[in-house]
Amino acid sequence: MDFGVFNLLQQRDKSKISRTIIDETIAQTKLAEKLGFAHAWFAEHHFSNYSLCPSPLTMAAYAAGVTENIRLGSAVIVPPLHMPARLIAEIAMVDSLSNGRLDVGVGSGYQTYEFERFGVDIDDRKAMTNEMLDMIELGLSNPNFSYDGEFYTQPATAINVRPVQQPYPPIWNASKDAESVGRAARKGYNQFFSSRFASLEELVPVRKFMDETFLANGRDPDTMRLGLLSYCCINDDPSVIGDYIENCRFQQRIARSLRERRENMEDDYWVEEAPFDAEPTLEEAAGHVLAGNVETVTERAVAIIKEVRPSHMTFYFQVGGVAHEVAAHSMERWVGEVMPSIEKAMGIPINAINVPKPLLNAAD
Repeated sequence: MDFGVFNLLQQRDKSKISRTIIDETIAQTKLAEKLGFAHAWFAEHHFSNYSLCPSPLTMAAYAAGVTENIRLGSAVIVPPLHMPARLIAEIAMVDSLSNGRLDVGVGSGYQTYEFERFGVDIDDRKAMTNEMLDMIELGLSNPNFSYDGEFYTQPATAINVRPVQQPYPPIWNASKDAESVGRAARKGYNQFFSSRFASLEELVPVRKFMDETFLANGRDPDTMRLGLLSYCCINDDPSVIGDYIENCRFQQRIARSLRERRENMEDDYWVEEAPFDAEPTLEEAAGHVLAGNVETVTERAVAIIKEVRPSHMTFYFQVGGVAHEVAAHSMERWVGEVMPSIEKAMGIPINAINVPKPLLNAAD
């Protein structure tokens, strides 16, 4: 297995301007490569302080110029908010700029506020995403392609910039519904999901559902490359951990407000924090997050690795108003202390843990 960093580029303090947030993300990406993380992922969101990253491909393109080895990915692109031919060409362009280091995470989106401002009906997002995935595959696998769907029509078109990875960069599905996971199984995609404040007892059934859905769609679940996005803070100071958990709750509150269409906007883009129904207490949340000293984080990580069996884990080291220095400290301790502790607990090297079986071919 391997590990990565996830960058939401969230703004909690208005005095911390977008340029500073972007600079910190680039610094963490460079540090991730230096420390040996395998992936850096960038989000896509629009029009609110939930995330100041409207284009994960732009972030990946810039990061490609200041790194050499780390893989760079979207987590996720929201296809219904894009023009198909342009998105396909940009995927190929960034894969070329990075010399074949791009991963394409895809999700159908959930924030009505965003869809309204792009003039897209959020109820159509699943069908639109499926059509866009068809077009991405066609456009990057063939010298030219055309498409005639319910939502998109493309006359015969050649994408003149070609990806380094053939036929196209790895696609990661971030949706958890049966249709999307079934497509991932049939098409040979990787699978991604977020743990947020979920307990281990809540995560195990998600993995079971994905295994069953893969089997139902003709694919051995042991070939699944599963990525898990988790919160993570490693620190010996309880006050630092408490502040980190509180920032995780801030992120969840903003996400819930935008998902449930109850955001209270100020100055056009600022979402005010508000509790959500059945919200866990900070103490309850702390028990379900990779946050604490090395021993605590190792114990929880090992349990997840054994029971959920991810082959890739990526982390929110910085979320909400967490300081860059706190995030960097956690990154350094994950590699320097937690990873060796995981190897000791598992009895095998990191790169031998939860390795998927080779996928010989997809069903369609």
